[in-house]
Parts: sequence; structure tokens; C-alpha cells
Amino acid sequence: MTQTLNKTITFEEFIEWKPENKLYELHNGIIVEVAQPIGKHENVVGFLIEKILVEYVRLKLPYFIASKVLVKPDGKESAYLPDVLLLNKQNLKNEPLYEQKSTISQSEPIPLVIEVVSTNWSDDYALKFDEYETIGIPEYLIVDYLGLGGRQFIGNPKQPTITVCQLEDGEYKSSLYKDDEVVKLKSFPDLKLTAEEIFKSAYIEN
Repeated sequence: MTQTLNKTITFEEFIEWKPENKLYELHNGIIVEVAQPIGKHENVVGFLIEKILVEYVRLKLPYFIASKVLVKPDGKESAYLPDVLLLNKQNLKNEPLYEQKSTISQSEPIPLVIEVVSTNWSDDYALKFDEYETIGIPEYLIVDYLGLGGRQFIGNPKQPTITVCQLEDGEYKSSLYKDDEVVKLKSFPDLKLTAEEIFKSAYIEN
């Protein structure tokens, strides 16, 4: 991501300013442009969307995956665009910012949020970890298919890692998955994907 403005602004000013042809986030009042992701990043995002969509359709859950909906921590001048944002249609009626501003500020409509790690890995492991926890999002998945995160987050030696953060008593409890370990999600307990399957989805087979 590339910072575009040095002065701080409010969320309302951000919404009024935000152009339609580019994607931006707001980090504590600072506008940040969302950089064009590389192909491998998008391959992983597409793979996860496909697997999750098939599962919630199979279970007949009232879910959909939003492509450009912002997630805003209450009381903060911040707004984020997750790589994968799963929303519950039935819980959107009480969301005050959704209809007019395509923004979610409460935990009830969000069963799961996913970030696929890129060069700005600290945003996913620290900033967004704290913000999604504060909002109360029950499950947060960090997919680090290149093993870019700091050793305090993914261990030493560094290697591709999936971090599943699940809310317990208002705080995230994190579990790490690597190699052929099955990633355990509370959102979809029957979805049997290994970490390696997710990592391999980054690469197009010839």
C-alpha cells in the first residue's frame, strides 16, 4: 500500500473524497491507497472465495462475499477493505452505515474476514488484528503463503503459515497451520482444507 495524503481526515471526509476508480483504506485518519495485488495473491483470494462459497451454499446459510464493503472500527477514523469479507444478509438490517456508505461497523454481520499477506504484512498481523478484535469479528484468517510475517507471528524459521484468530472472551486466540495440517475454522467446521492446499493455489499449474 502507498500513503497518498499526509494530513489526517475523518471517516466522513474519507467517504466523501473516495473516488470510484481506485481502492483506498483509512488508517487512523490517513488515506492509504490499496496497491494492485500480484497474480499469486489474487489466485489465493479466488481459491478461498470459491471454497467458502460452495460451503455456505451447501449449508444454505444466508451469506454472501462482499467485494468493496469497508469495515470500520467504532469510534475510530479508520476503514479497511479485507481481501475476503463474508457477510450475513440477515444481520445487515441493524447496520447503520451499510446502505448509504457500504460500510460495516458492527460484528454481527461478519462471520469471517480474511487477509492474504503481502509486503505490508504488519498491517495484517498487528493493525488489523487489533482492529478486527476490537470490532468483535468472531473469526479472522491470515494467509501468509510466502512466509513474509515477522518471526514473532509465524515462528522461526519463517515459512508459509496460516493464522486462524478466533474470538474468546473478547480477545483473539491464534492457532498456526503449516504444511499438510488441516485448517480448522469455526465458521465452516466441515471445510477440510490443508494449509498446503491453500498455499499451492497461488500457483497456476501448466
